[in-house]
Amino acid sequence: MDISVVIPLLNEDESLKELHDWIVSVMLSNQFSYEILFIDDGSTDKSWQIISELAEINPKVKGIRFLKNFGKSQALHAGFARAIGDVVITMDADLQDNPEEIPELFKMIKEDKYDLISGWKKKRYDSYFSKNLPSKLFNWAARKTSGVNLNDFNCGLKAYSNTVVKHIEVYGEMHRYIPVLAKNAGFVNIGEKVVQHQARKYGHTKFGMSRFINGFLDLITIWFVSRFGKRPMHLFGALGVLMFIIGLGFALYLGIDKLFIHPTARLITDRPQFYIALSTMVIGSQLFIAGFLGELILRSKAEQQRYFIKENLNLSTKS
Repeated sequence: MDISVVIPLLNEDESLKELHDWIVSVMLSNQFSYEILFIDDGSTDKSWQIISELAEINPKVKGIRFLKNFGKSQALHAGFARAIGDVVITMDADLQDNPEEIPELFKMIKEDKYDLISGWKKKRYDSYFSKNLPSKLFNWAARKTSGVNLNDFNCGLKAYSNTVVKHIEVYGEMHRYIPVLAKNAGFVNIGEKVVQHQARKYGHTKFGMSRFINGFLDLITIWFVSRFGKRPMHLFGALGVLMFIIGLGFALYLGIDKLFIHPTARLITDRPQFYIALSTMVIGSQLFIAGFLGELILRSKAEQQRYFIKENLNLSTKS
């Protein structure tokens, strides 16, 4: 199969049939073999009923329905697990993404050998202050933090090779950072294409300003995991040693001051510097132990993975 189109949705019953017909028209005109995967993320309108009707008319339409709203990341994860096309296209269900972009995205993955192509809505039909400006700030921070040079991380229109979607795990609200997840998994051939953005025709947006706050928090998480996830001792150990040295310095100062400079002064335990030194050394020791335990857990996991790989090789050799 050439293309799997994965469409997460929430309460988009007005646009589904029109979107389906548009995608089918593009597929037929380009003679693609395809499937359309609608992921109903707990809709309360007639979305699932319309998906069922489309599946009866077109056997290439498939649907997954969640019991409740779990979020876009979980919807994409479920779609990626079921997708069988050589190229996987994701797009939103609100008709703001243009299916006419699919042939060029397919070409860039298959012929130009990109792992991932992210759409860039260079000209947007959204409110400047509520969406465009926060989006620009968000994308700037994501570029600087992740090292992935994209102008629009949050564009729903993206294309992936099937290998990419099978080797990344999208969870929480990490759908904004799929290019970063792909890079961390070793897929570095990431490109960008300017795509046409269309004004919303039906309904209203499901995302408010809170998505940008959550987005920045997720950005910190993914930066931390990608940088220190495989070497926790580099962070916790370094901070622990630094704080312990600071505390030890305070303690030595207090001891020298009491023994040689002001022997008749008040007790060390009556001075606030003593508690600063004690607290700093305790916190430093705890951070160092946290990093050490993190290294032990990672090494134990790596040994288990090597063990399973060895068993698989032995089995294949015997067969």
